[in-house]
Amino acid sequence: MQQRFHPFAFAGHEWRISESRALFWPAEQAVVVADLHLEKASWFAQSGQMLPPYDSRETLERLLGAVEANGARRVLCLGDNFHDDHGPERMEPHALGLLNELARRVDLVWIIGNHDAALTGVPGTVVEELHCHGIALRHEVDPLATGPELSGHYHPKLRIRIKGRMIARPCALRGDSRMILPAFGTLTGGMDASDPALIKALQPAATIDAIVPTRDKAVQIRVLPAPN
Repeated sequence: MQQRFHPFAFAGHEWRISESRALFWPAEQAVVVADLHLEKASWFAQSGQMLPPYDSRETLERLLGAVEANGARRVLCLGDNFHDDHGPERMEPHALGLLNELARRVDLVWIIGNHDAALTGVPGTVVEELHCHGIALRHEVDPLATGPELSGHYHPKLRIRIKGRMIARPCALRGDSRMILPAFGTLTGGMDASDPALIKALQPAATIDAIVPTRDKAVQIRVLPAPN
């Protein structure tokens, strides 16, 4: 099923987000994702905790789907791309084929994160951070940065109660000049969007919005100031 992307604004640019948790940046013709945590299942398997070994395959299939849906020319991955530095060595042939196919189709850029700070052996370009159109793209918020910034690391999720039932949905968190992306990987948890650590990371910000991607639209819900 083709992914549907829905527009919203940040830092003077139009962005689009899909239910898959990928962003498309028209100005760069780029798909932007964070926290793929590829080969997380195989990392757990090393210690005897067995999980279905298809997380990398599923994550990369969704990423290729996002590229196809937008005709993207670049893919920018904002850190914690693999769950550990040795993840690329453990990839099974099908997942490795998907990764190589992705690298053949697009300019693939890996921004390193705390899980894969010594990332090697992957197709594409590995960098510490990237700057495009005056926007810094990095894995984790730089509290000293003054310009617009895009990052990951925290895996934000919006938790709300609807008709007496608590639900949690991955979201992007947008402040005045910083935005934190949802985790894209199949085996990733999440931090509550209203957690003090996330609110602090997005400061200074007069307002913070959770942008929740659904199949039909990007729902924007105010997180700060907190609703009464």
